[in-house]
Amino acid sequence: MAPVAYPFPLPRAGPLVHSTAPCSLKVSHAAMLQTDVFLPDGIQPQASSFLKELPSYRTVQRRRSTVLESRERLLRSRFMKSSYGGSKQGFLDERADDSQPLREYAISIQQKRKIREIQNAQTKRTTGWVQWKENWKSCRKLADDTKELLYTMQLWRKDIRSIEGTKSRANSSGKFGSGVQSYFMFLRFLVLLNFVMFVLMFGFVTLPIAISRNTVFNSSHVVSYASDIAPECTKYKAAIEGLGYFHKYIFDLLSGTGFLEWTYLFYGYYTVEAINFKDHRYNIPLAYLLVTFAYLILSLLWIVKRSVEGFKQSLVSDEDRFQSYCNKIFAGWDFCITDESTAALKHNSLQYELKTDLEEERIRQKIAERTRAETCRIYLLRIFLNFIVVTVLAISFYCIYRTSIFSQEFGKQTFPGADMLNLVVEYLPSIVITIANFITPIIFKIIVNFEDYTPAFEIRCTLMRCVFVRLANIGVLLITLWTRITYCVFGICSLCGYNHDTYPCWESRVGQEMYKLMIFDFIIISAVTIFVEFPRKLLVQHCSFKPLQWWGLQTFEIPQNVLEIVYGQTICWIGTFYCPLLPAIATVKYFIIFYIKKIGLMKNCIPSPKPFRASSSNFFFLLVLLIGLILACIPVGTGIAYMRSSKACGPFVAFNTSWDIIGYTVNRMPPGLQKIFNGITSEAFAVPFFVLICLILFYFIALAGAHKRVVMQLRKQLALEGRDKLFLIRKLAELQTSMSKMPTTQSSTFDLKTNQTLQYLHPQKLQADVHV
Repeated sequence: MAPVAYPFPLPRAGPLVHSTAPCSLKVSHAAMLQTDVFLPDGIQPQASSFLKELPSYRTVQRRRSTVLESRERLLRSRFMKSSYGGSKQGFLDERADDSQPLREYAISIQQKRKIREIQNAQTKRTTGWVQWKENWKSCRKLADDTKELLYTMQLWRKDIRSIEGTKSRANSSGKFGSGVQSYFMFLRFLVLLNFVMFVLMFGFVTLPIAISRNTVFNSSHVVSYASDIAPECTKYKAAIEGLGYFHKYIFDLLSGTGFLEWTYLFYGYYTVEAINFKDHRYNIPLAYLLVTFAYLILSLLWIVKRSVEGFKQSLVSDEDRFQSYCNKIFAGWDFCITDESTAALKHNSLQYELKTDLEEERIRQKIAERTRAETCRIYLLRIFLNFIVVTVLAISFYCIYRTSIFSQEFGKQTFPGADMLNLVVEYLPSIVITIANFITPIIFKIIVNFEDYTPAFEIRCTLMRCVFVRLANIGVLLITLWTRITYCVFGICSLCGYNHDTYPCWESRVGQEMYKLMIFDFIIISAVTIFVEFPRKLLVQHCSFKPLQWWGLQTFEIPQNVLEIVYGQTICWIGTFYCPLLPAIATVKYFIIFYIKKIGLMKNCIPSPKPFRASSSNFFFLLVLLIGLILACIPVGTGIAYMRSSKACGPFVAFNTSWDIIGYTVNRMPPGLQKIFNGITSEAFAVPFFVLICLILFYFIALAGAHKRVVMQLRKQLALEGRDKLFLIRKLAELQTSMSKMPTTQSSTFDLKTNQTLQYLHPQKLQADVHV
């Protein structure tokens, strides 16, 4: 196309060109229609094509001709408008629609003012629905830009990306893969979750009390006790001593007693009914309870959201394995990658995924080739091994129960001058739980090797067993504690409703147990990495002793590492109600663990010989975490709704249970709000609402089943079409072979058609389609 002549020079930088030559389109409409729709650009069709007789060819040609005609008309109209009918007003209208800033045009001030007037007029005309759409587009663009900015600012983004394709320093020939990467992504998620929990608890509970105690805003503290509470129930004195030896403070820091007992760290310090500011009364007990519900609900929603994303990925990865191969080989590469290191990471990721698929296919084939006798042997062996697992669990629970009772009975009998012994007695339940958590996964790992599962199911089975052990250990500890708290002999519980002699502030005692479990878990994780994994690497690499060589370099055990952080997070969910600043400790703990685990991975570990896919693992990690959250809600809900509140400490000293603050708050509402709240919580609303939820759930289940059946039918249809194509290819090949024996003059035309047909149909690709 010849250059376009404007009434005045082009305002862009560069040489100014003036021309009034008529339009001459180099590619005519006839030439466009002659292009073969099945061929790439620049390749001319041959004299006669067998594919032109197909209905699909004619359909594509008709659509292409329509698009080319409209494009040609658009080009011609634009040229005619700019070359012959163009005027200064046309140029101004065109520039008014342009998004380029006016200061970048080399035009006069009068022309810029005219363009500005046109733009203002257009802005005034765009009202109502058009204006709303423009605002919605702007909001979506802002949201996309914000999401992209947050992605670039994501915590540990480069570190996590580098882990997948990083070579092990212990063995430079291997890569760690996406499975190990998924663990570190899971760890990052827990860091963010705990930080949000800390912000909620600190912002709505701790900070108002801290500000009020510094006499900011003329606040006042009002501590009210019910008139029917016995004076003996209100007596509570924390074990705070004066100046002492330095090691005494270290022991208090590890056990949560002494100077830490009466701080913002534990429940007992928040003995405040309300904070009266100038024009507002801040209800601390209500805020304390609502924040507890808020962090539990927030955790649930966040985990479910991420689980849905992981479930979608697992559904895609669990499709037909032949289709998975085709997708990874023909469509797995990202052509937007321009960096060499990023390309190497992507190459390693695809290689690892293909290796995982082949390993799972090998195990499926092995399972399919089992005889009936081998199958019976495997199932009998699994029954026997599961009996061993149950026995190990029973022994672990009994040991925790006995040590918890021993610690509670003799914990108050402090021995002067034996601080270390007192600390060991305090930590005895935590020590036993940690030993059980350390030994049982090793036993389960040995057992699962004989059960002959797939790598993915092996990880899930080991995780479920270890999760049950760890969470049940916490449950046994809490049951033992609450048994001792509510244990009443000789009527000692008649006054307060709990054992106030041994536990004057039982919530702080539960918080101390959760605090000790959190601290001891962090110490064990760090000590194992420093004092076990590093020496193991040095011994294996520098000693030729056969048992050490048989022991070998360690692999990064994903189930065990995931279980550690799920266990710690469950402790955090349970303990936050009794130890409000525990999420801050968990955030710092996981932040340090990330670097400890990363250094240990790079220095000490080799890639696992049993690869597994990361998509299903991500979903299963979150599922295990969701189980931990559900189990954590049980003791928290029990402590809120059924356990009698301590009368000597905490924000609920004026109520029988923590839940009573809800009824107290509702009774102080206006009558209209009381009716609404009572109506929502009544059976008349709850039963129809439950029925409606069930109907909606049934509808979506039926809809999902229908979609699944349609997908299965489409897959069968796709497989049949692949077989039909393969049959036609074979027939064409046979005909071409038979016609090759005919004279040249008779077979030349047919040979040309069959060669073109075979060229376009790609037999290798269709054979892969047949397997799909």
